[in-house]
Amino acid sequence: MKLTFRWYGDCDPVTLEKISQIPTMSGIVSAVYDVPVGEVWSEESILDIKNKAKSHGLEFEVVESVPVHEDIKLGNANADRLIDNYCENVRRLGKAGVKCICYNFMPVFDWLRSELEFQHKDGSNGLAYVDKTVLSMNPLTSELSLPGWDESYSKEGLKALLKEYSTVTEEKLWDNLKHFLEKVIPVAEEYGVMMAIHPDDPPWGIFGLPRIITNQDNLRRFLKLVDSPANGLTFCTGSLGCTYHNDIVAMIKEFGDRIHFAHLRNVKWDAERDFHETAHPSSCGSLDMFEIVKALHESGFKGYVRPDHGRMIWGETGRYGYGLYDRALGATYIAGLFEAVEKLIK
Repeated sequence: MKLTFRWYGDCDPVTLEKISQIPTMSGIVSAVYDVPVGEVWSEESILDIKNKAKSHGLEFEVVESVPVHEDIKLGNANADRLIDNYCENVRRLGKAGVKCICYNFMPVFDWLRSELEFQHKDGSNGLAYVDKTVLSMNPLTSELSLPGWDESYSKEGLKALLKEYSTVTEEKLWDNLKHFLEKVIPVAEEYGVMMAIHPDDPPWGIFGLPRIITNQDNLRRFLKLVDSPANGLTFCTGSLGCTYHNDIVAMIKEFGDRIHFAHLRNVKWDAERDFHETAHPSSCGSLDMFEIVKALHESGFKGYVRPDHGRMIWGETGRYGYGLYDRALGATYIAGLFEAVEKLIK
């Protein structure tokens, strides 16, 4: 297991120096953030991240993410050109020493929460999802906005994009994903890169949009689309685990050899489709983090791990879910769990 930490570049208030001071931290998870989605990253920009990480004793072996352009998910006339660009990014990253690329195939929304500052009893705050709040909004007609939307789309742009998706069924999305994988995975194999799809967050349909990376059956189907070790998973416990219908430990036991990257965090189930994100320890949420790490170890997992979303604690402000303090606490907790499991199970 290699413990990593997400870094959003030079503008991130969580600096490389601070990340390097977290015990057992091996590297960063980052990306090129100033290039439009669908375009090719320069080799210089990739090496710049690698060199900055190296100067702080950190590796840069995981990219999160190389975003998949909406035209690829829609399967329109521009898709093949954009897939060619994507393949070139995989080549360039592989040449630079990147071993794993996290990406997703979620239409329109990479993630969705109804609240960014859910108040915990201890005074900390974090991300939360309340289904009633989301269902009360229609993005085509409502003047209301949900957290996270403004940075991605204008209201008119969002309306136009949702209209394009109105004819895309789940089966059509599966077809478009297969087409993408059939072109990308051979390139990843050639350059020693493991592709690791991130599950949908949350793992159910929203606003009539199809979502397919959602449960054990669909993960099984996904891995069979292109049955290659290079076609694998980013196993996000918080995304898959925000519904009690998903058996996280059972999934790890079945798909362990195809998990290349693990996002470890905890969530608390509040109702059927209501949840809030908590501190990482098992006692803080609904997921048994010890059993999750134990299952990863027993599956022979040797990939990359990072603490995922953290609360804002001790008065910290910054990028929602990505402050330093709670994620650093989560990192040391995760490292401790892996050490304990490795010593208990030899």
